[in-house]
Amino acid sequence: MAFGWIDEQALLRRRAGLVRTLRPRPANSPLLDLASNDYLGLARHPEVTEGAARAARTWGGGSTGSRLVTGTTELHSQLELELAEYCGFEAALVFSSGYAANLAAVTALAPHGSLIVSDAGNHASLIDGCRLARGTTQVVGHADPEAVRKALQTHGGPAVVVSDTVFSVDGDAAPLAGLAEACREHGAGLLVDDAHGLGVLGDGGRGAPHAAGLAGADDVVVTVTLSKSLGSQGGAVLGPARVIDHLVNAARTFIFDTGLAPAAAGAALAALHLLRREPARAARAREVAAELHARLTAAGHEAVRPDAAVVSVRAPSPEKAVRWAADCRTAGLAVGCFRPPSVPDGISRLRLTARADLSEAQIERAVRVIGETRP
Repeated sequence: MAFGWIDEQALLRRRAGLVRTLRPRPANSPLLDLASNDYLGLARHPEVTEGAARAARTWGGGSTGSRLVTGTTELHSQLELELAEYCGFEAALVFSSGYAANLAAVTALAPHGSLIVSDAGNHASLIDGCRLARGTTQVVGHADPEAVRKALQTHGGPAVVVSDTVFSVDGDAAPLAGLAEACREHGAGLLVDDAHGLGVLGDGGRGAPHAAGLAGADDVVVTVTLSKSLGSQGGAVLGPARVIDHLVNAARTFIFDTGLAPAAAGAALAALHLLRREPARAARAREVAAELHARLTAAGHEAVRPDAAVVSVRAPSPEKAVRWAADCRTAGLAVGCFRPPSVPDGISRLRLTARADLSEAQIERAVRVIGETRP
């Protein structure tokens, strides 16, 4: 029978307690949201939603084609110009998603004969980029510049080191200065995904590479998402102009994909303007994360100290993690639930995301619910 193996896989997932389900949310949910990645609380901000609506009224509901045909509007170009300038890079290229941006950057910058050195904790989009690239991938220990250095010593040709800046599972930050030093010793490029750093880290939320003094370097390329701190959708690659020009000509997820919808570009641009005007939102997101961590650990939970806006709380097992998250939802709190195979170390977690617009009362409520529902 065609696809008969799917039933066997489904049975194995059920037995392991790893079945995933979609849960459509209403437009106005009564839940306190610590599950989304809306770090700055901008997804529903009136200026951001009006930016989306205005762009849709002006440019239409879709971009109508790939970026190289009809999918590039003046709005896309303006967003790229302002995003690059704000983050401190020479140029930017906008994609339909952060996933597409990572696939583009890794595959286009790791041709046949090159070495990709990839952190063991990298996001799935970077991992898939490594799998699709024609270069050879070597996975190294998590956040370990010395392991990167040793891997680079084994290769005499072109090389690129690939890492998240803030890892999405535990919210810990990569040692960017150490990685850059290792790369420069061997003439390798550094490619980092700042999905969880943009809008949270750096001066005014300019991102982790900016905070590390790497913004604008000719050997550093950064990918970002527009769907987290900027409250929209899409992704971008930032870097030297010659790298961006290369992506326009070589990146398949740019050449063959329909351009980002104008509404998403308009929303992201409005959010960027708002962040520029209210840079304290970035610091507030970090403060909320630190307060959540402090209160959770004081209450006896095993939580990982956040370097940005993600707070991870360990759970006893995959089944108990699912039950814990479900009980939190019943009590009015939405939290993330990460478990195998999504977590590289096999440890299940509740994943909380701090938001700059959370009040002290909401922080207290979240900690109380997590404690009352603890398995």
